[in-house]
Amino acid sequence: MTFEYAPAPESTSIVNISDEYGLFINGKFVAPKNGKTFTTINPATEAVLAKIAYAEAADVDKAVAAARVAYVKVWSKISPQERGKYLFRIARIMQERSREFAVLESLDNGKPIRESRDVDVPLAANHFFYHAGWADKLKFAGVGDNPKPLGVAGQIIPWNFPLLMLAWKVAPALAAGNTVVLKPAETTPLTALLFAQVCQQAGLPAGVVNIITGDGKTGSLLVNHPDINKIAFTGSTAVGKGIARAVAGSKKSVTLELGGKAANIVFEDAPIDETIEGIVNGIFFNQGHVCCAGSRLLVQENIHEEILEKLKHRMSQIRVGDPLDKNTDLGAINSASQLARIKSLSDAGDEEGAQRWSPECALPSKGFWFPPTIFTGVTQAHRIAREEIFGPVLSVITFRTPQEAIEKANNTPYGLSAGIWTDKGSRILWTAKHLKAGVIWANTFNKFDPASPFGGYKESGWGREGGRHGLSAYLKGGN
Repeated sequence: MTFEYAPAPESTSIVNISDEYGLFINGKFVAPKNGKTFTTINPATEAVLAKIAYAEAADVDKAVAAARVAYVKVWSKISPQERGKYLFRIARIMQERSREFAVLESLDNGKPIRESRDVDVPLAANHFFYHAGWADKLKFAGVGDNPKPLGVAGQIIPWNFPLLMLAWKVAPALAAGNTVVLKPAETTPLTALLFAQVCQQAGLPAGVVNIITGDGKTGSLLVNHPDINKIAFTGSTAVGKGIARAVAGSKKSVTLELGGKAANIVFEDAPIDETIEGIVNGIFFNQGHVCCAGSRLLVQENIHEEILEKLKHRMSQIRVGDPLDKNTDLGAINSASQLARIKSLSDAGDEEGAQRWSPECALPSKGFWFPPTIFTGVTQAHRIAREEIFGPVLSVITFRTPQEAIEKANNTPYGLSAGIWTDKGSRILWTAKHLKAGVIWANTFNKFDPASPFGGYKESGWGREGGRHGLSAYLKGGN
């Protein structure tokens, strides 16, 4: 049965986007010293949303200095209970303004409003609630009875989950007693700048959170600043390697959450209908702009044809279009450059002999779009099976035995996540034991919780974010 859906657009009237945004330094929005700006656009329409300040060296110095003064004179002095109160207040304001955040995220990022509304914003608020509870319990974080904050944290977040990645980083840093200088991605700065307004509304002391906007050069200035004690980065493995080289030999602590090429393993006894939903959620959630996306589907040979048939049918039901339509399943690709990468790697799949399939779907004429796509006949040697595409593209690989599944799943430089689909608890435990991945889901995929640590092995990064493990990355043992 095919259902027809009438348009159900979310109103943008709740969002007030300024024509131009300054840098958020020492509790106020200020103009960049050299007056440079860049634009952020709506990837679904290519319409300009706002002019954004471009931070250069003098601006980064000013932000770090503000964070240092706030750390020394205010944030490290107040009681843990008071710090917790500020985090609780921020969380409640984010909930009160949740619809505003959701609409702005979808406008700036291109993701469907139902994902922004039901996943990104609630999870972001939950991270502040969770870490607010930790603020006066730091002695249980695993770094000794009298833990101390590191100082000033420089944080760089990506464009795929702008608000959620901000919460992942800012909440534990503040709970531990650090101050923050955060740089959002240049294509998605708007929810970070709205969060700056939340900090003002919550009465957060000036300089505790500073937000500077710019591109990779701005991020590099932050990474290399001599008065930064901690760097936390989420993004590509290539940039992560550069950061690791930059801080090598310094006293800076580092957390890196990098790329992935997750295997989603389907055994012959898997619950098929549930598995199909898990596969779709694993790769098409957020247009595949997910570092832990299940982009390699490993299917046991004897159910391969059934899985493909049902998967294609399910993919034909995916609605691609306006991110602000509440019925949309797959929104816009975040930028022209990311769309070009997705197209390039997909073309490589064609050239190397894999078979491409996409359901019939009309793509809008404006904006950046790519249909949900699967490749069959994929081998471990194909680029689409080895490189992170970061888009709605799934590579299907078969296996015969559980041991073969493990060998193929682990045959990657990445080690961020994996999925297991089977009816046997013993097989889940055996498979999880042998997979080299930091996060493993069983009979589900892309489920997150603030209390659960997230992170990978190998080229997927260093350290963990979330839970006690993520909190301890912002602490050192004290006397």
